[in-house]
Amino acid sequence: MVRPEPKTKIENVVASVVLNQRLDLDEIAATMPNVEFDPEQFPGLVYRLKKPKTATLIFNSGKMVCTGAKSEKEAKRAVHKIVKNIKEAGIEITGKPEIIVQNIVASASLGAELNLELAAMKLENTLYEPEQFPGLIYRMRDPKVVILLFGSGKLVITGAKFEPQIDEAALKVMDRLLELGVMRIPEGEDWGQIEHDDADDDW
Repeated sequence: MVRPEPKTKIENVVASVVLNQRLDLDEIAATMPNVEFDPEQFPGLVYRLKKPKTATLIFNSGKMVCTGAKSEKEAKRAVHKIVKNIKEAGIEITGKPEIIVQNIVASASLGAELNLELAAMKLENTLYEPEQFPGLIYRMRDPKVVILLFGSGKLVITGAKFEPQIDEAALKVMDRLLELGVMRIPEGEDWGQIEHDDADDDW
């Protein structure tokens, strides 16, 4: 059997936005629905959209942070929709928003259990303290992401700036874990992995 590809799913895209102009948050709060603004608690205004389902923090400096999108495209769509809605409410926005993706968080499944203790010994750039946190933290250099590995074979990938980095990181970590012999391949399946004499003894 050919080994399965890791299944990945983007959970959250965080994008920063610069408008290059100041905004009157009191005016936006007074004229826009679906916003929360309590300057005594927090200096930013929270603008929620149902479609795409996102929450965007807006500051009077003209900076914004959009969270909750499931893709880069969705994050951009949310920002453009908010800017359009603010303009339609009669608030002047002169420039185009500059949108930069800061972080993409994704979940992934490798389809096989992992021996985290063995992975912590064999894999470079890791932190594993099971008393504090059940997952192993692995800092990958290329692409530059942080991967949380769990014994179930589930992963959380964070720190990506571009969507293709998610699949690249999942494939690379799977290759590395197979190479190190720390994955428990489901019985009766042959993923073409490298044989490790000592791998079975460590489970």
